[in-house]
Amino acid sequence: MPCAKPLAKCVRAANIAAKMDGPYYMDAVITPNRSLSQRGFVILISIVTALNCVSALVFLSMGATLVPIFLALDVGAVALAFLVSFQAAKQVERVQVTAREVRVLRQTPQAQALVWTSPTAFTRVDVEVEDERTVGVKLMLSGRFAQVAAALSPGERADFARALQNAIWQARSNRF
Repeated sequence: MPCAKPLAKCVRAANIAAKMDGPYYMDAVITPNRSLSQRGFVILISIVTALNCVSALVFLSMGATLVPIFLALDVGAVALAFLVSFQAAKQVERVQVTAREVRVLRQTPQAQALVWTSPTAFTRVDVEVEDERTVGVKLMLSGRFAQVAAALSPGERADFARALQNAIWQARSNRF
């Protein structure tokens, strides 16, 4: 399974749900970057809760009985926002290139959806650059397109676009 270039958020995966014909020139799994671990979340929510409890005690001593309710809602909203973020981190995008086709799959822990498939021979990679930063990578074929690698940073996205173009080029040249 040759992969063009190792990336920070792009790794090879050995087993896939849908098999493709021939060798893989790229089998990249793109995951969103999350800088806060589960342990960090527990520490952060503990600090926020402790600070809000101290604030609630100060407001209760002044006679403001409704403020602690809003502080509790604040802790709940912060916890909910992080839980939604952790759930979004479980969604991955897989880009596969063989001599025959290019395929993009979106996977969650519950399901897998095929969002793009096209013949390798006719698939183009369009790189959108704005102010010397790569803002988008698209697979294109006959007027249709699929946005890929949106979870990567601009630098990683540029590296991924080059690796994808190289993989498609190698797949085309090895086909004949």
